[in-house]
Amino acid sequence: MIIDLRSDTVTRPTDGMKEAMFAAPVGDDVFGEDPTVNALEEKAAKLFDMEASLFCPSGTMTNQIAIRLHTRIQSEVICHKYSHVYLYEGGGIMSNSLASVKLLEGDLGKISAEQVKAAINQDDVHAPETTLVSLENTMNKGGGSIYTLEEVKPIRQICDENGLKLHLDGARLFNALVESGESTASWGAQFDTISICLSKGLGCPVGSLLLGTKADIKRARKVRKVWGGGMRQAGFLAAAGIYALDNHVERLADDHARARVLGEMLLKLPFVSEVFPVVTNIVIARLDGILPDEFLRKLAEKDIKAVKFGSDLVRFVTHLDFEDEQLEEFCEQVLNL
Repeated sequence: MIIDLRSDTVTRPTDGMKEAMFAAPVGDDVFGEDPTVNALEEKAAKLFDMEASLFCPSGTMTNQIAIRLHTRIQSEVICHKYSHVYLYEGGGIMSNSLASVKLLEGDLGKISAEQVKAAINQDDVHAPETTLVSLENTMNKGGGSIYTLEEVKPIRQICDENGLKLHLDGARLFNALVESGESTASWGAQFDTISICLSKGLGCPVGSLLLGTKADIKRARKVRKVWGGGMRQAGFLAAAGIYALDNHVERLADDHARARVLGEMLLKLPFVSEVFPVVTNIVIARLDGILPDEFLRKLAEKDIKAVKFGSDLVRFVTHLDFEDEQLEEFCEQVLNL
């Protein structure tokens, strides 16, 4: 039994999802004629009570399109120093939008309204113009930590008072909402654009959605085309997204429960000095007396896969294909390392 906990992107479509994919009516999406893509985009926009959405191949694309919409040459994006849009998107903010970045510190990857306010550049010829704040929920490098609405609303207010746009990298937003009990519509009301990923906890093979106003999504469609993201009979992929939104959201709570057990088990190991608070489906362990590469080698000998996440950190992510049987096997094997 191979237990792959490197990411929730490793899941494979369920039988029900595959049936929905093969049965999907399709057309040419670049012409706006794929009925299943149109249905997914309408469904997602309605879910968050936003005007429109755009289906894209990846969350990196949806994030980078949003940044392009809300910045211009020589402007600046405020985000946490561990944000995915900065760390893991290939320098896209610079490459795609020719914008600067102001990186903030923050507990478990989160930033506050006070920090945002202090980071906004004044009208000064020497400084780039601040135009955008980007948040991430859940926060990958924060061990799956979550923002609540009460934390976001003051940031929204600061943005409104200073004419800034607010984007959410919501790659694992559904994990956060399942845990907090907050509604999708309440989150849609706080942001100018939201990116949601379908190929992580929701278990789709491909795809993310960018949500926003009709005007922004019209512009986003053109940016997607320029970046080579226009797809043809993409309804086969969009059908997986519709199925996931209907069937795979509530079950995310199971991933969170298994992650908590996994975290408790790791703490029993003598060379694990800390496990970040386990809130959703990400477990980050800090090592002491063993390097991550050596720990990963020991895990690989037990057919367990995880990823190095820093000089002394290893990350595990629970997901759709990690069930109670795999959890029991993990616990048994880890205790025998």
